[in-house]
Amino acid sequence: MTRDTIKMVIGIDDTDSREGMCTTYLGALLADEISAFGEHVGDPLLIRLNPTIPYKTRGNASVAICVRCRNPGKVIDHVVSRIESLSIMECENTNPGVVFVLESDFEVVKKELRSFFRRAVRDVIGIDEAKDLADKLSLKFRAFKNGRGLIGALAACGAMLNPGWDHTYEYLAYRKKEVWGSRRSVDSGSLYEADDCTYPETWDSVDRENNVVVCVPRSPDPVLYGIRGNSKHAVKKAAQMVRSEDIERSCIYKTNQGTDMHLVRAAGVDGVEAMHSYILEGTVENAADTIQGGHSIFVLKDDSGQSIDCAAFEPTKNFRDVVRELLPGDRVVVYGSVMDNTLNIEKMKVLSLAEKLEKRNPGCPSCGKRMKSAGADQGYRCKKCGTSANEAETVRRERNIEAGFYEVPPCARRHLAKPLVRFTDSENTLFPAR
Repeated sequence: MTRDTIKMVIGIDDTDSREGMCTTYLGALLADEISAFGEHVGDPLLIRLNPTIPYKTRGNASVAICVRCRNPGKVIDHVVSRIESLSIMECENTNPGVVFVLESDFEVVKKELRSFFRRAVRDVIGIDEAKDLADKLSLKFRAFKNGRGLIGALAACGAMLNPGWDHTYEYLAYRKKEVWGSRRSVDSGSLYEADDCTYPETWDSVDRENNVVVCVPRSPDPVLYGIRGNSKHAVKKAAQMVRSEDIERSCIYKTNQGTDMHLVRAAGVDGVEAMHSYILEGTVENAADTIQGGHSIFVLKDDSGQSIDCAAFEPTKNFRDVVRELLPGDRVVVYGSVMDNTLNIEKMKVLSLAEKLEKRNPGCPSCGKRMKSAGADQGYRCKKCGTSANEAETVRRERNIEAGFYEVPPCARRHLAKPLVRFTDSENTLFPAR
């Protein structure tokens, strides 16, 4: 279909709620239905936005589809109608937005939309700014209720018009509507088998160390399961091995998940802001304290002397054991998001380790036994030989961690966080044991 047709990019966001629905489901549904009006161009996109935004519904995802059609008006009417009928409008935090970019405008708008896309993943953008940009670029759009979804819709269009970013794929299987909200039926053994056959080309389907299935959600939305990987082939291969209840449809999205696109390298603590995500280097100032709830927190000091709390929260499970091994003087790089003056660690690179020194009672040079304290400020004395010493011995102890990368387990990983299995050898990682 090329004669008398034009391409159009459609961006959609904020149609879901915590009680149900899913923007990716609407994208998959529309991708199928739009086939009646034209043909698809490229892959549908699933774009994760800034993970720290407090008014997000669940995963802060938007979607984009590119279609070639003869009658854009009919497509626009159909998409708007579907958003109106399927979005959870009664939910306070559901504020859909949809943007349509016609082929004739691609070159004019793509530079600004590309910049907007990058900022929506890393920064905090207001609704008015999004509306002003859509008006400035003379884009066709609809903003429902307060129109917050316009932010993600514009960002998704920017991603579609600028495909050169690091990307992965996700195979999403959707449930039949009559069983939405009920207990999902997915054979966990088949997920472990699929992981055995496709890891590391797919990841985070299961968490073996914590014996948790990760890729099956618990919320009452239409998603049955999602398989993430480096290629369409890998995620499809894994999905074909999954034994589950019957599905209504499936969709393979190209996505920025697992890319660390949300992270910005910070020169120091002074440049760190709440609701942003950073890569920050510094020196451990104190051993981690474990507070009520099982959260482990240490203080990181940058080269200027400024400091910030860094936390491994309880959901990060065994990653807290690594954090608890840190000592003052260790040099580390932390990766994570800042909220409430605390950096929530997603992964960490240990650059160098301080010596672990301990004091102990000195040994007797005559009999080899350990001397005993002779009393406060009176040194040490061997009870057998009577030999004395003024000072305790200083000994070096082995550290239980080594230099390299450490990450939170799959059950605690954020959508955008890049797993170590995606790092190259040149990035000097410690790959998870299998």
